[in-house]
Amino acid sequence: MKPRYTLWIIIFLSLISLWLNVPKLSKNYVVPFFKLNLSDLVGIFPLNLGLELQGGTQLVLEADVSKLPEDRKDIALDSAREIIERRVNLFGVSESVVQTSKVGNQRRILVQLPGIQESEAAANLVGTTAQLEFREISLEASDTAIISIDNTTATDLKGNDLKKAEVVFNSSQQGNSGPQISLEFTPEGSKKFAELTKRNIGKQLPIFLDSTLLQAPVVQQEIVGGNAVITGQYTTADAKQIATQLNAGALPVPVKILEQRSIGASLGQASINKSVVAGLVGLVLVMVYMVAYYGLYGLVACFALVIYTLVTLAIFRTGLFLMPPVTLTLAGIAGFILSIGMAVDANILIFERMKEEKRAGNNPKTILDLGFKRAWSSIRDSNISSLITAGILYYLGSGLVKGFAVAFAIGVLVSMFTAITVTKTFLELLSRR
Repeated sequence: MKPRYTLWIIIFLSLISLWLNVPKLSKNYVVPFFKLNLSDLVGIFPLNLGLELQGGTQLVLEADVSKLPEDRKDIALDSAREIIERRVNLFGVSESVVQTSKVGNQRRILVQLPGIQESEAAANLVGTTAQLEFREISLEASDTAIISIDNTTATDLKGNDLKKAEVVFNSSQQGNSGPQISLEFTPEGSKKFAELTKRNIGKQLPIFLDSTLLQAPVVQQEIVGGNAVITGQYTTADAKQIATQLNAGALPVPVKILEQRSIGASLGQASINKSVVAGLVGLVLVMVYMVAYYGLYGLVACFALVIYTLVTLAIFRTGLFLMPPVTLTLAGIAGFILSIGMAVDANILIFERMKEEKRAGNNPKTILDLGFKRAWSSIRDSNISSLITAGILYYLGSGLVKGFAVAFAIGVLVSMFTAITVTKTFLELLSRR
């Protein structure tokens, strides 16, 4: 492709990246004549920030596997992690982290919930066993308030017989409106529920969640089909919380909270400010060095570095619309800042090769072509090595290490593009003049 056409592609890519990186405006700015509200046109793709940057809640849970045989402990820990992860997803937390670790004989689960400041609500959701029981009254009790776990008997209808629970707003036959909890049982659970309601017609049927009474409705008739509705004086938030716990199911082993920590948004903002300053200082120092040592070539590399920064941040924000956007953590910012320094490595290799060709007495076009051609093998091998290292870190590392690996890998790939395409295009256009 001719350098002129490549230049227009680079300009278009740079403008798109610049638009994607413009932050959301705090005020309404209207473009004269066109009457366009800029606030609706920019800031559409915000950066996804991790727990330490936007604040949130971190929980460290310990799973009690002492009563399990040795070959079942790790399986139970993984099962508990999956259930907690499902609960977090039902809670609506984006970019959460749920991972396991072993400290000696202890097995722990780390839960990070970005943006969730209600640590108590998060702890109740994640740490409860959510054991649903349908029980029968063993003593005479006409008032729901005096029904407890002690004066009821267990039945064979358990939480694992429940297929789905969801919040509905249909009015009941008694005229009650508002949020209700709809229950749908499995085929086997439907049979148990039908038998249970059949022998308790005219009696109260207490429903317990973790030994806490949810409600004790009076059974009017045998309920077949496996569908029922729990009614009560629920708010929408309460009904959604109960439905979430019912859907999550019971943990395979008891867990207890070892650490419960809230990270304020102000601390995250301070970390962002320091990271931005560090990134700008690093960028400026690299540019000053390149211009001072390589002159016009270094200036071209600086332009390529600016484009590199814009494109990389745009990928962080959008994921190229092919994958989820990158969640930026402090470790990820470190990987990005490191990649800024490495982004000029390819340019340095190219420029040094061009110096050798110049000393050999070649003409400008030959100097440019041979400089890029002979530097390519070193650029390729060094970047592939960096990508392999990033892949190992991502595969074997924990959440923070994975964030570093992703940011670093994206930076390496974009740096190859800017060094080979952007820098070469600028130099080809300059060589003609």
